[in-house]
Amino acid sequence: DRERVARLLDEAFQQDPVSSWVFPDAEHRRQVHGVFMGVFLDVALSEGWVDITEDGAAAALWLHVPAGEPEGEDDTPARMREIADPENERAELVGRLTGAVHPHDREHAYLLLIAARPGRQGEGLGTALINSVLERCDHARVPAYLEASSERSRGLYERLGFEFMGEAVQLPDGPRMFPMWREPGPAAH
Repeated sequence: DRERVARLLDEAFQQDPVSSWVFPDAEHRRQVHGVFMGVFLDVALSEGWVDITEDGAAAALWLHVPAGEPEGEDDTPARMREIADPENERAELVGRLTGAVHPHDREHAYLLLIAARPGRQGEGLGTALINSVLERCDHARVPAYLEASSERSRGLYERLGFEFMGEAVQLPDGPRMFPMWREPGPAAH
């Protein structure tokens, strides 16, 4: 159910370096962050898919991105700002900066967000969710893409076969994000 997944995303990303940069005041973050995460969820529900563990402790938001430049300007970053925090430029800027480096020359699966409930992180729930999609990607010969929001998550994704694309997204006076790409591997039979 949408509210449960939105709550999970909010809880899981409250202390994330990028979320902390977008909403530097912790009290304000507690008030608007769930709405911000809800926009990501709504995009995935309308344009992609959401995988959830049976117990609801982890969720992955995915989009299928076709080859070729998108038609028109992506209004998602502006929508995020408008819905979540209209006065906060950073709520839009993070999407504009990551969108500017997002590859569009090849079809791919885009891991928009993945989250595990605090207290359940490190149990392999996210890895299991990602691996199920990567297996489908391998079978269909489709690459995958994501932006890691920390050095720690970058290392986790590298273990799953993703490679840093070489140029980090530097948030002004904030953390770096790491665009990562994974070529399809041999399909399991």
